[in-house]
Amino acid sequence: MHSRAGIATTRSTPPIPPRVERLAIIRNWTVARDGDGFRRVVVSPKPRRIMALQPIHWLLDHDAVVIAAGGGGIPVTVAADGRTRCGVEAVIDKDLCSALLAADIDADLLLIATDVDAVYADWHTPCERVLQEVSVAGLRSMSFPAGSMGPKVEAACEFVLRTGRPAVIGSLDRIEAMASGTAGTRVVCA
Repeated sequence: MHSRAGIATTRSTPPIPPRVERLAIIRNWTVARDGDGFRRVVVSPKPRRIMALQPIHWLLDHDAVVIAAGGGGIPVTVAADGRTRCGVEAVIDKDLCSALLAADIDADLLLIATDVDAVYADWHTPCERVLQEVSVAGLRSMSFPAGSMGPKVEAACEFVLRTGRPAVIGSLDRIEAMASGTAGTRVVCA
């Protein structure tokens, strides 16, 4: 991996269009190829804390359906005074943020909905197989793509390790079956 003018490239990467390179230099951005085009990339720190737990707890206590952490949240840092918060140019992973939130609200189960029916070992190979129930150690001994299943697997593992409760990864259209334990990949402590 090489970096020129804030542009991540490899030796086999086609040339960067001059307008993309100019924009990266002017704005001090890092850009990377995304399909046929380019996109700006920023750091993705691991979420450490959910800032608004009190109103989330209040809503849950009043039987509201709460939608939170869907985009991973807005990353902030706290200034030296301990009170002032400043936004930072970063992206918080939605799966890791959801796992943190689920643990913080004492959820019984973490469901991670995706576009595949389960986690697969040896995905897209002749040895491909569905993982129906797997331990954190078992999952962590395998490798999963960073841009797709990797963060979901890591989030499930984080939740299970922090709470001792299971997490399930599977298809959105099977969410009820995932909750009942009859679909998806169930991640457990041991």
